[in-house]
Amino acid sequence: MRLSRRTVLSASTVLPLAAARPALAAGRRREPFRTGFENLAASGYAALRGRRVGVVTNPTGVTRDVRHIVDVMHADRRVDLVAVFGPEHGFRGTAQAGGSEGRHEDPATGLPVYDTYTVSGRALADVFTASGVDTVVFDIQDVGARFYTYVWTLYDCMEAAALAGLRFVVLDRPNPLTGRAAQGPVLHREFASFVGRQPIAQAHGMTVAELARLFDGEFLAAPVPLTTVAMSGWRRDDFYDATGLPWVPPSPNMPTPDTALVYPGTCLFEGTNLSEGRGTTRPFELVGAPGIDGRWAAAVERLRLPGAHFREAYFAPAFSKFQGTTVGGVQIHVHDRAVYDPVRTGIALLVTARRVWDGFAWRSDDWIDRLTGSARVRTMIDAGADTDEVVEGWRDELAAFRRVRREHLLYG
Repeated sequence: MRLSRRTVLSASTVLPLAAARPALAAGRRREPFRTGFENLAASGYAALRGRRVGVVTNPTGVTRDVRHIVDVMHADRRVDLVAVFGPEHGFRGTAQAGGSEGRHEDPATGLPVYDTYTVSGRALADVFTASGVDTVVFDIQDVGARFYTYVWTLYDCMEAAALAGLRFVVLDRPNPLTGRAAQGPVLHREFASFVGRQPIAQAHGMTVAELARLFDGEFLAAPVPLTTVAMSGWRRDDFYDATGLPWVPPSPNMPTPDTALVYPGTCLFEGTNLSEGRGTTRPFELVGAPGIDGRWAAAVERLRLPGAHFREAYFAPAFSKFQGTTVGGVQIHVHDRAVYDPVRTGIALLVTARRVWDGFAWRSDDWIDRLTGSARVRTMIDAGADTDEVVEGWRDELAAFRRVRREHLLYG
């Protein structure tokens, strides 16, 4: 697979130009952290001046004192905010996975809220046009995994904005997994879906503003007039708690940053007949199925995977797979997140589960192939490959993605 790169990015604007700032000298005080929205507000909303604005957001679009940015901008005469666009789970976050809130009027502001979930291309461009906006703003907290649908909401909205002739502004927020090197397999285009439209790595190691630059520079058929409002004071090795921001669950099954840490690996269990922990208080940290016993935890613990221990666990999901049934499995306990590799850990859990439990099966719709980005992981595990062999299988494509990724990073 070859990743092409568009070399001209003249339509893209970065505010502030964080990449040009020198590194802090030893002993100097660290620059205070601010989100893209905080920098936008501090500028007097300069990037939105004279514009009719619509915002793509959800409950994570908040200030550090947990006021929603829509409420803040609606009350500010310097911003002409005329519409809101809700993604999966909805603008106010009332819908479960695979759902949205539909077209409605927001009771807090009176603003019209348009549903973008499952809408893309010309149909989404028509939604933007009907709303009367000339500038679309995106502010949603991502979790750093290719199959988390908000990054593809970003892609679809950028594509639709280009079709409708609108400006696009991305307000940056931190990647809770840090912005270190990308990990995992890269999507093959024939497996594209709403959990992966374009060839990026499973754990991409980018912020939403960096992804927007990547999408605009590499994948969109026509570039969009793009402005990215960068964060201040964020370093690529920062985990979420380094920012001092409150954590607002981006979706109902992402309750904590700990969930986000393991999600790029254990979400792969959505492609199997095991529970990925939905319906528990520790989704994606707990994985299991009826009939599994302590042999699985023992098998994966023997691998001595960096940064984590694996405990034999039993749980009864309140909804989703095996609702109300006690199942056996594993709980992941991350003790050193700096060395923990969620994708490699997820593969190790799949390999060992298949070996110790004779009830193991893939979902019949090959969902695992869409999650991993190709049929390779599934077929290699079925053929008896171990974790190292599976990981080695994506080495070259990951190296190619890392080279392309590097050109679009905003932070040193």
